Amino acid sequence: MTREVAIVAFAQTDHRRRTDGLSEAEMLLPVLHDVLDSTGLRTGDIGFTCSGSSDYLAGRAFSFTMALDGVGAWPPIAESHVETDGAWALYEAWVTLLTGEADTALVYAYGTSSPGPLRDVLSRQLDPYYLAPLWPDSVSLAALQAQSLIDAGETDEAALAALADRNRAAAAAHNPHAQLPGPRPHGEYVVRPLRTGDCPPIGDGAAAVILAAGDTARDLCERPAWIRGIDHRIEPHALGVRDLTDSPSTRLAARHAGAFERPVDTAELHAPFTSQEVILRKALRLDDTVDVNPSGGPLAANPVMAAGLVRLGEAAARIHRGTSGRALAHATSGPCLQQNLVAVLEGDTT
Repeated sequence: MTREVAIVAFAQTDHRRRTDGLSEAEMLLPVLHDVLDSTGLRTGDIGFTCSGSSDYLAGRAFSFTMALDGVGAWPPIAESHVETDGAWALYEAWVTLLTGEADTALVYAYGTSSPGPLRDVLSRQLDPYYLAPLWPDSVSLAALQAQSLIDAGETDEAALAALADRNRAAAAAHNPHAQLPGPRPHGEYVVRPLRTGDCPPIGDGAAAVILAAGDTARDLCERPAWIRGIDHRIEPHALGVRDLTDSPSTRLAARHAGAFERPVDTAELHAPFTSQEVILRKALRLDDTVDVNPSGGPLAANPVMAAGLVRLGEAAARIHRGTSGRALAHATSGPCLQQNLVAVLEGDTT
């Protein structure tokens, strides 16, 4: 890489079960103001803008164009969009800054999961010939993965419950934006072996980050979170040809991002279900010395299409505050950890 690129600012909404009455632009506007104000930049100072969202959640085509009202697209701006989690929008912006096309980038993502039956909506991302016509919902597929782990002897229901308690306790201690902070009863089975406590909350929310290159990053942020490596990989689309107890795409992305070159002290994992944290910890070689999901992770707040970007933002924020020196951030999309992105962030050493 010929340029250094860093995350210099991060902001997010308070994640809620519903945001009735708010348009996407109205939900985004306070977040965009917060992230710009923290750097002193104005919209006109941004060299590139990229967003992540899904028309399936909004229920209408090209919904992201309406969200641009919150950014301000006049005078004309350099803008792009990805139909997936905002973590992949950050990847596109990172590449743009590496090429020298811009010195700063605004990346934002949002999701309103509350209007429709999210479990059914997510089935539309499945293979359209064999799986999607069967309408398997997202929780049922995650339950197949969890049962595979239990059958393989890699976890049990008690261990999964402990993971849920730890994540939500961390949210209560450190994350004022969380939707479900604090330990709670593990509840009834949703789809065996997953209980309500093993599953993420359904809610609405948005997040935004600002990227900057080189000396611009140092001017905008006292302690930039430098992106030392970032990579994303994908598993086969057909679930039947995958080992659901492992995530080789996560491992490969981590290797290419440089995650195994030196230990990390913090990891923000996009593991919407407790069983998926077990898989990701193994794939990423994370032991008990690593502070995993100090924000509470997706079990505390899971705005679909923004939760992966939140993981990158939370990891960067810990570097900004000086509570982390080298952090790993992970984002996923698709059923059973189908697509995975891994980034390694570092602060300047003194």
